[in-house]
Amino acid sequence: MESGKHLDLLLVHCQGELGHVLVGGAPETPGATMLDKMNHINDVDDSLRRFVTFEPRANVAMSVNLLVAPTRPDADAGFIVLQADRAHPMSGSNCICVVTALLESGRVAMVEPETTIRLDTPAGLIVARARCENGRCVTVSLDNVASFADRLDHEIETPQWGRLKVDIAFGGVYYALVDVGQVGLAIAPENARALAEAGIELKRRLAEQVSVSHPTLPGVDEIAYVMFRDNEPDGAVRTCTTLMPGRVDRSPCGTGSSANLATFHARGLVSVGDVRTSRSIIGGEFTAEAIGETEIAGRKAVLPRITGRGYVYGRTELRVAEDDPFRIGFALSDTWGPQVGLLK
Repeated sequence: MESGKHLDLLLVHCQGELGHVLVGGAPETPGATMLDKMNHINDVDDSLRRFVTFEPRANVAMSVNLLVAPTRPDADAGFIVLQADRAHPMSGSNCICVVTALLESGRVAMVEPETTIRLDTPAGLIVARARCENGRCVTVSLDNVASFADRLDHEIETPQWGRLKVDIAFGGVYYALVDVGQVGLAIAPENARALAEAGIELKRRLAEQVSVSHPTLPGVDEIAYVMFRDNEPDGAVRTCTTLMPGRVDRSPCGTGSSANLATFHARGLVSVGDVRTSRSIIGGEFTAEAIGETEIAGRKAVLPRITGRGYVYGRTELRVAEDDPFRIGFALSDTWGPQVGLLK
């Protein structure tokens, strides 16, 4: 990160989940494809990610989306999700934030009543359709990448809860989907801390017992998140995705909803045209629709369409100071847990 550089960010949230968009000033990230660029951030140089997602300039309950020029001719823009643990290939709530920011800032021309934007992501091409009224994005629908179940009712051993059944599925990133009753909790705001701690403990156990590797995306080889789920009386799925270092997603989670839709599809509970509602821990909603079927390396997969809404609520400018002792950021054990100490 070059001293004196200014970074411009639009402040955006999607159903309460912060997904700021870095629209200017970022150094170029090497790589021929968006996946190459993500892997460069994770494996070679993570200084930009740390600068924009660590304290004192940020907090763990947020993401920053790095807006970059597309690497493929059929895309209008590209982005990479930067979070406190690493760069990730895709996020539904963050994608909605990016589309909303591009259109409402005028970086992509808005056409009412609907604008289509094609986004280059490390997970693949995302086609977004924004319903627009009076210069605002009213809803954004994302045609997500092919999503598939990797393992259903897979059993893992835990010291705290004994043997648990989990579904492992890909919805843009890999998820472990856990029926929340198995850990003795309900998905409710007052349980957010307990759910976060349970999710991070399960992520640790899963890393020891389960290996994943996407058949066509090199470097996408970890279970990124644990998503707890429950059924609502009206047929909606209550979701709670847990993220490093130990927090819960405020949104219903688009890639998690896609992964969950894939498990329904694999079990024969969802067919093309069926729609499911995903409801977050704070009551926000996405819809997840099965719009098609396909195969990924011989695996039966579903094509999800995720619909939600984002809100641009401000903008900010960050400046890189050479003499700032915390220019690369830091993390403390009060948010990262006692194993971290001071990470800087």
